[in-house]
Amino acid sequence: MTRAPRTLADQPLPYLLHETRNAPSNTGKQPSYIADHRQRLRCRFIEGGAAAMPDYEMLELILFRAIPRRDVKPLARELLDHFGDFNRVITAPAPRLRDIKGIGEAVIVELKIIEAAAQRLARAKVLQRHIVSSWDALLDYCHTTMAHLEMEQFRVLYLDRKNVLIADEAQAKGTVDHVPVYPREVAKRALELNASAIILVHNHPSGDPSPSRSDIDMTRQVAAACDALGLTLHDHLIIGKSRELSFRSEGHL
Repeated sequence: MTRAPRTLADQPLPYLLHETRNAPSNTGKQPSYIADHRQRLRCRFIEGGAAAMPDYEMLELILFRAIPRRDVKPLARELLDHFGDFNRVITAPAPRLRDIKGIGEAVIVELKIIEAAAQRLARAKVLQRHIVSSWDALLDYCHTTMAHLEMEQFRVLYLDRKNVLIADEAQAKGTVDHVPVYPREVAKRALELNASAIILVHNHPSGDPSPSRSDIDMTRQVAAACDALGLTLHDHLIIGKSRELSFRSEGHL
């Protein structure tokens, strides 16, 4: 029986990296000037950390692993020109990354590892912790996971009776300016998790966290559903690119 050929997506990570290293564009001995440049960047990173390094150099360090023998500075700059900044490159959807010439599966894997690591670090600071005393960490986590998404995403943070975060779930994804939300489903899920309170969070890809009329109406519907079931709606946060908006602080709750 003839087996269908395996696609690149079916291969394990070592295979992807092996294929990238042996791709025609990367064959041959690495020029000494590239090796010297890479070594200088690595030393600067080790000695001074990331604070003094521009975004394109940070991207170069990531690209080194996936593209071992080519000058990756032009590719790093192209990524920044296309997506806008370091964060948007790291969080860019894989299909959009593939549209950039020179970006293969190995590069995408490296970028997604960085994204996942950043989200896991931020999440660890809030999960199973008292939300009120960890509010700044919560905002950092929301910005890390949502501020640079290209589509709206709606998340619900579920808290126990001591206001400790017990679950963080993405309820829905939408378009660039709309995401469907079903208040009854939000309240139902809270009961399933035995939660006592919730915090709503969604992002505005435009970067402006100002609430729309539909945002305000939806929040009131969720608040009504929570009241009927004895749940507390602590807040609704809208995450913009560089700042957030709190419905409670703005008087909408």
